[in-house]
Amino acid sequence: MAVSTSFSGVKLEALLLKCASSNATTTHFSLLGRNRKTLVQTHRGAIRCEVSASDVSVDPTKKPSTISALEQLKTSAADRYTKEKSSIMVIGLSVHTTPVEMREKLAIPEAEWPRAIAELCSLNHIEEAAVLSTCNRMEIYVVALSKHRGVKEVTEWMSKTSGIPVADLCQHQFLLYNKDATQHIFEVSAGLDSLVLGEGQILAQVKQVVKVGQGVNGFGRNISGLFKHAITVGKRVRTETNIAAGAVSVSSAAVELALMKLPEASHANARMLIIGAGKMGKLVIKHLVAKGCTKMVVVNRSEERVTAIREELKDVEIIYKPLSEMMTCIGEADVAFTSTASENPLFLKDDVKDLPPATDEVGGRRFFIDISVPRNVGSCVSDLESVRVFNVDDLKEVVAANKEDRLRKAMEAQAIISEESKQFEAWRDSLETVPTIKKLRAYAERIRIAELEKCLGKMGDDINKKTQRAVDDLSRGIVNKMLHGPMQHLRCDGSDSRTLNETLENMHALNRMFNLETEVSVLEQKIRAKVEQKP
Repeated sequence: MAVSTSFSGVKLEALLLKCASSNATTTHFSLLGRNRKTLVQTHRGAIRCEVSASDVSVDPTKKPSTISALEQLKTSAADRYTKEKSSIMVIGLSVHTTPVEMREKLAIPEAEWPRAIAELCSLNHIEEAAVLSTCNRMEIYVVALSKHRGVKEVTEWMSKTSGIPVADLCQHQFLLYNKDATQHIFEVSAGLDSLVLGEGQILAQVKQVVKVGQGVNGFGRNISGLFKHAITVGKRVRTETNIAAGAVSVSSAAVELALMKLPEASHANARMLIIGAGKMGKLVIKHLVAKGCTKMVVVNRSEERVTAIREELKDVEIIYKPLSEMMTCIGEADVAFTSTASENPLFLKDDVKDLPPATDEVGGRRFFIDISVPRNVGSCVSDLESVRVFNVDDLKEVVAANKEDRLRKAMEAQAIISEESKQFEAWRDSLETVPTIKKLRAYAERIRIAELEKCLGKMGDDINKKTQRAVDDLSRGIVNKMLHGPMQHLRCDGSDSRTLNETLENMHALNRMFNLETEVSVLEQKIRAKVEQKP
């Protein structure tokens, strides 16, 4: 993976993250001096840290600066800061790097996404944000005015909202910037990063991010464009490759896992229970039917959803039971699939220990297949000899099959993702010219108005309105015609890399010629506005 910044810059960020939970700056840097972190690549390409020999040193006698945050931006290691281009970043924890116990603490319900976006964008160095929170991942996408400060602020926000110490988050999280962040969300949308390769549910979840984000302040042009392009990539990958053929969702993998663990002779007669008739529960029911199950009990808060499922699957006996009868239903089931949105466990050890045993056909042990995050079945339940508990992390066993075929399909998908990533990056690069266009037009307009006032002053007070309008129109026409050529050379649709490079060269030339200083001044304005908003 090509890391999108210089090695030293990213390495420093990784180091700073490891000590972000403390206020003792000099102490932490002296510790880092003894245990320098060097970057390695995981199988996902994310930036991680390992300990190696020391080469980091900081003057221990230097006292922390008391000047304002904005002044530090301009004077520290960091003149580069004010010249730094805004970066798209993803700070995430997924099933590949993080245990379910931590993911469930980080999970943010869909109804809370707008609030989370608002809180993230209130941070000093975060301009745009989006939240992708599913049973397998918690990922924060942001446009940051500074990479290093942005990562620090988001990590601290995640720690505050979840109650997980920063140090623990840093052990499991991954950080990706710009091109790597773009490639990651495209792979996620295409199902390449899913526990079950090619599963379709993640694409629907990416679509939901866009749907929820519409009209939310902070779900801005860059992040919105990124997620919309990710949806296009997800659709294209599934259309042009066979990645979805034979691929399964989390719910179908749960059914596969249950059948793998049950004795084969019991498949036809095992008593199946589904708790929760939402999207995941409905999919579990459908996959059970596809595997030959003709009778099951469904526990749900209301009967309407179960009735709708029953009408859709007319040849299957689906028995509805209310939540008040849930424990009775558990005692009569051999396999229980749980998929509710409850934030607290539905089953603990004391709830399950006195239940009658499962039938001899399934070996006398009851199976809980918990595909909810947060989990519906407490981890303590697995201590019981009469019970076996599986959660979303255990689906890896199902995924292990047909590895060669999955890799071949993934290679086909990667070619599409690479092409689409270049198109998105070109589009985003082309946005750099927008501030220059605005500033050049404003610059020309100031000159036009000043010269117009001089002209009208020389013409005297008795000039009529018709003549004034004619002179005004004349000045506008001259300016517009003069600007037409430069403006044309600042516009680019991003589809031609040669044209894009020329456009950016033209932008920098105009910045120099007219002293527009677009990138620096716009960034400083954004930072100043952020700082001034603070109480």
